[in-house]
Amino acid sequence: MTFGCFAGTGLKVGNLKALAEQLDQTGYRPGRLWAPAISVTELLCGPLLALGLFTRPAAVPIFIFLTVSNVERWRVGGYFWNTLGLEYTLMWTVAAFYFLIHGGGVYSLDHYLIGREF
Repeated sequence: MTFGCFAGTGLKVGNLKALAEQLDQTGYRPGRLWAPAISVTELLCGPLLALGLFTRPAAVPIFIFLTVSNVERWRVGGYFWNTLGLEYTLMWTVAAFYFLIHGGGVYSLDHYLIGREF
């Protein structure tokens, strides 16, 4: 969404400036701070966590981002996913917390490259 790809999915933003403006409008001020933080979390930390490379450092911003998302989802829709609640994001928050605590495991790139979970 940061670069205007995947139009019609999620927020109607086409670039980082539009994301910052949308965040300002919805109460997440300053949007100029949060828009790049969200983009880096999604574009950099997400793939790192999926590959198991720098697993624990990558899980920290993802866990924080998802925790904030859970608060927003609870406020908007309650618990259940079919009312836009936090059930789905809570599942991903628990998964990110698991990797934050346990690392990537034996099938991670961390384990393959340096011989232990990072």
